[in-house]
Amino acid sequence: MTKFTQDDVRYYANFARIAVSDQDTELFSTIISELVEFAEELQEVDTTDIEPMTHPLQLFNVLREDHPEDILDRDDMLKSVKEHENGMIKVPNIL
Repeated sequence: MTKFTQDDVRYYANFARIAVSDQDTELFSTIISELVEFAEELQEVDTTDIEPMTHPLQLFNVLREDHPEDILDRDDMLKSVKEHENGMIKVPNIL
């Protein structure tokens, strides 16, 4: 079992530039030691027949089929633009 000491808490708090009181270092060393102990217990679990996962939930994209539809009538659309020619909108040259 790995024990996380108060000196370890002070070291990492200083490394992260976090101010920690003596009372907090005692509390945090206990909590972190328990977390490390739990992580070590998890290392002992046999996972040889477990398939790796990328996400804990099965996620699927629900998409509708794409069917082209005429949303606007071409003639009505061309009435709203300044310039058009042969059924296409004329735009200014860029280059």
